[in-house]
Amino acid sequence: MNETVKVQGMSCGHCVKAVETSVGELQGVSSVKVDLGAGEVAVEYDNSKTSLDEIQETIEDQGYEVV
Repeated sequence: MNETVKVQGMSCGHCVKAVETSVGELQGVSSVKVDLGAGEVAVEYDNSKTSLDEIQETIEDQGYEVV
């Protein structure tokens, strides 16, 4: 699956690293790309191993808001 979610609150390289690292550690996630300017996170994942809800929750656990 490929999903792109809008995320508010990311403003720097640390934000990018926090999101890419935490989401990238989820089982089944093969790719995470943050577009800081657009406020988007593109994720490629195996939906038999993780869900979009789990990905969004992981982003929110880092302190950012999925919109």
